[in-house]
Amino acid sequence: MNRRNFMGLAAATVGAGIAGVYAPLLAAGHGAGGVALAHHLDVARFRALRRSARTSFGEIAYAQLGRGPAALFLHAHPINGFQWRGAFDRLASVRRCIAPDLLGLGYTRVAPGQSVAPAAQAAMLAALLDKLGVDSVDVVANDSGVAIAQLFVARYPQRVRSMLLTNGDEELDSPPPALKPLLALAHQGRSTDVFPGWLADKTSARRTFGGAVYADPAILTDESIDYYFSPLIRSAEQRALVDATLVAFEPNPLAGIGPALKSCKAPVRIVWGTADTIFSPESPDRLARAFGNSRGVRRLAGAKTFWPEEFPDVIAEEARGLWQA
Repeated sequence: MNRRNFMGLAAATVGAGIAGVYAPLLAAGHGAGGVALAHHLDVARFRALRRSARTSFGEIAYAQLGRGPAALFLHAHPINGFQWRGAFDRLASVRRCIAPDLLGLGYTRVAPGQSVAPAAQAAMLAALLDKLGVDSVDVVANDSGVAIAQLFVARYPQRVRSMLLTNGDEELDSPPPALKPLLALAHQGRSTDVFPGWLADKTSARRTFGGAVYADPAILTDESIDYYFSPLIRSAEQRALVDATLVAFEPNPLAGIGPALKSCKAPVRIVWGTADTIFSPESPDRLARAFGNSRGVRRLAGAKTFWPEEFPDVIAEEARGLWQA
């Protein structure tokens, strides 16, 4: 197939399916105009930080930078730990920053037959921390990583010193209705169909995916698109795992978690982008009320779901404040 035919096929796939999932999210959003892109580690430097830990769950890819008490960064779906490169730049002087690629995503290699459901993700994190000799962590999470963070603290409360949670799942909004079309595609084994087209036409990736989850889609550089989406289509088995990570959010993995969160003694801070078109506007307040030691909610005007990647200075400011409290 020549390039012109491939691009035509990719465009048809976008028009017929997955890009349609992102279109209403993009149309409903309100961008934060004039936002300057933050300084970040580039792909080459971040890749040099990446390691792999062998566990019963598989070969878990993770990046690590800094010294001191450990901070665990949990990324959004369908991207990977590269999302936290800006936070690494700013917090490695005070924390041992660890950003794993979750099961079924990024550069992690999942063991045959291993579940990639949110509860299994939480168990994997405990195994990874054991492997790295880490007893307790400060958790920072975004999007589906917020669901996994809640399951982790519910199961291993003694391992969590604090939690900084951004736009993501909470008990009454998991999975959010806006993702139902994407979940339907995952059930059909098609949630990754658009990724080859995005890799070939990165402007399309920025317009559809980027426009839905970033205030300024320019943060999604060509090298970021390659780093995020290339590993997800490396094999048919890997593509099936990506589908499985979505399917596992039905039924709601957070149902009944309320009592465990209410008994959590760790301080929890919520920072929420107000232009999010995926999660409910009521979610940050419900999430704050769910925890027994909530430090309240901060709202970021004009920020969308994946804002931590764009505004790492806010992550650093809030994390330092939480960790010093």
